[in-house]
Amino acid sequence: MEMNATYTSLVAIGDSFTEGMSDRLPDGSYRGWADLLATRLAARTPGFRYANLAVRGKLIGQIVDEQVDVAAGLRADVVTLVGGLNDTLRPKCDMGMVRGRLEEAVERLAPSCKKLVLMRSPGRNGPVMERFRPRMEELFLLVDDLAARHGAEVVDLYGAQVLGDPRMWDVDRLHLTAEGHRRVAEAVWQTLGLPPENDWQSRLPLADLPPWATRRVDDLRFAREHLFPWIGRRLTGRSSGDGRTGAQFSAEGQAFWVTPDDAGAPGPVTAWRRVHAGE
Repeated sequence: MEMNATYTSLVAIGDSFTEGMSDRLPDGSYRGWADLLATRLAARTPGFRYANLAVRGKLIGQIVDEQVDVAAGLRADVVTLVGGLNDTLRPKCDMGMVRGRLEEAVERLAPSCKKLVLMRSPGRNGPVMERFRPRMEELFLLVDDLAARHGAEVVDLYGAQVLGDPRMWDVDRLHLTAEGHRRVAEAVWQTLGLPPENDWQSRLPLADLPPWATRRVDDLRFAREHLFPWIGRRLTGRSSGDGRTGAQFSAEGQAFWVTPDDAGAPGPVTAWRRVHAGE
């Protein structure tokens, strides 16, 4: 792998994990690991361009149909693809279909970019995880196989014990906290051959287990506010992403780049602006 490489553009596609839930900003929007990674890459390269096309709740077929060709058409230096996990969490999952659509995505994306990055998604430790673990691991074996065949990189988040720690997960138990997203950004950063800034796999400090009563109250709140609505959407075929598009899709449905608002300013990016056609 090339060390200390330079990249001029990044496209991120997938579902809520890449959209950035639950790394919430004060204005209510989400940031997430892809945005964090983009700001760091942009600080190294003048004129850097970024597009996050991911949408929460999307299944692998929707990602392929709605995002893959668009991403390939942008001809980015780096494309990240994380998808299929929502399929494995459905009551019924056709793993043959998942395999075919994910393979289709990789075959389209790999020739379109300099570096394609795939991931073995993190999983929160707990009983729900155990139920779906066999499907998830089947998905991750496919990710490894596709990466080997198409020259893609794989970021193994599933194998990082710290990302299974419940403290890395938001109250919905489906999405990483801000600290979790920060660590994923660092993991991808290092996978791209860039100098490490910290050990993204370092363990969290030991902490006392909350009292039994507190844990039961948290479980009830989780079930009422997150689990039951999630089950309801699964049973009715609805998705949290219905009617939504990725952050860098225009009202007309066209993808666009963003670039640092002040390209001449040193240090981290504080704001992005849309890149106009021909710019």
